[in-house]
Amino acid sequence: MSSRRARGAEEAPAWLRGTPQPRWLRALPAIILAALTVAQIVTPETLQLGYFVVAVTPVAALAYGPVSVGVLGCLTLLTLSLPYGRRIWDVETPDLLAVVVVVVLSVVISLVRTRREQQLVTVRTVAEAAQLAVLPPLPSSVGRVRCAGLYRSAQRGLLVGGDLYDVREGPYGERALVADVQGHGLEAVATVAALLGAFREAVLDEADLAGVAARLDRRLVVDSAAVEHAELFATAVVMEFPPGQAVVRVVSCGHPAPLLLRGGTASEIALDPAPPLGLGLAATVPVGVTSVPLEYGDRILAHTDGVTEARDASGAFYPLAQRLPVLAATVPADDLMALNEAVREDLVRFAGKAENVQDDVALLALGHEDTADREPAATSRP
Repeated sequence: MSSRRARGAEEAPAWLRGTPQPRWLRALPAIILAALTVAQIVTPETLQLGYFVVAVTPVAALAYGPVSVGVLGCLTLLTLSLPYGRRIWDVETPDLLAVVVVVVLSVVISLVRTRREQQLVTVRTVAEAAQLAVLPPLPSSVGRVRCAGLYRSAQRGLLVGGDLYDVREGPYGERALVADVQGHGLEAVATVAALLGAFREAVLDEADLAGVAARLDRRLVVDSAAVEHAELFATAVVMEFPPGQAVVRVVSCGHPAPLLLRGGTASEIALDPAPPLGLGLAATVPVGVTSVPLEYGDRILAHTDGVTEARDASGAFYPLAQRLPVLAATVPADDLMALNEAVREDLVRFAGKAENVQDDVALLALGHEDTADREPAATSRP
C-alpha cells in the first residue's frame, strides 16, 4: 500500500491503542518498595519511612490489573509486618488498617481503569475501522499511474479529517482527486464520505473532467439543502490520465494547483480555476480543463492548503515549490511515498514542531508508468 496517515507526535497515547505500559512504570512499585525497605534498614530507628510505603499500591494501580495490585498490596502488608533482626517498620495496628484501606481502594481503582481502557481501545478500534472505510489506503499503482498518499489530521488521534484524496481507474482513464472540505475533524468526515462516493461514481459515468466537477458540486448542493442553514463547500483538484496518451488533464475548483516535478525543477501547473464545490455554479460557470504533456520521470505532487499555509516562527508561509526540488533530490526518483515523507518532515521542521501545523495536511504524489513510450500531447486549454 502507498498511503499513510502520518501522525507522529500527535498520535494518540499508546495506552489508547492497547499498547502495554512502559517497563519503567510497571517496575516502579517494586522499586519503590525495595528502596524504602533498604532505606529503613540503613537509617536510624528513629527515622520512620513507613508512611511512604502507602504510595506503592496506588502507583501500581496505574500500570497493573486488580489481581496484580492486590498481590502487591499483600506483599506490602507482609513487608510492614515482618521483622529483620529488629522490626524494620514500627507500624501500629491503626496504621496497618489504613494501609489495608489504601490497598483495597487501589484494587478498585485498577479495576475501573482496566475496564475503561478496554472500552476506549474497543471504541478506538471501531472508529479507526470506520475511518479507514471512508478513506482506505491507496495501492502503489492504479492502472498505469503510480501513486502514494500521505495524510495528517489536524485533530489529534483522527485518521480522517477535512482533507481527502483518491485515485480510481475507469473507462476514461485513471482519475485522481485531492480536496479540502469545510471544517475539520469528525464534523467534516460525512462531507468527505459524500465527496468520495460521488467521485467514484463520476469516474465510471462522466466522460470529461468538467462533468466530474459538476457531479461533486451537485453532491454538496444536495447535502446542504437537506440540512437547515448548512453551507457545505470544498475546494478540489481533479486529474485525469487518458488512455494511450502521455498527458494529464487537470481541473481546479478553487484548490491550490498541483506541482509538476520535472528534472531538478518544480513548478505549479497553470490552471484556469473554477469556483469551489458546493456553490451550485458548476452547471453555469465554464470549467476549464488544462492538459499538460508528460515526459519520462515526471512526478506530480497535489496537496491541500494545510501545507502551503503552515507558518514558521516569523509568520512566513511554507514555500513548497521552492523547497520541493531539493527534497526530491534526497529520495529515490521512483519512491513516491519517500517524497511525501520528505515534504512532511521538512514542513514540521519549518513550523518548529508538528503541533504548529494547525490544518489538515494531505499529499498525493503521482507518476505515469509509460511516459517514456508515448508521444506527448500538445498542451491545450478548452
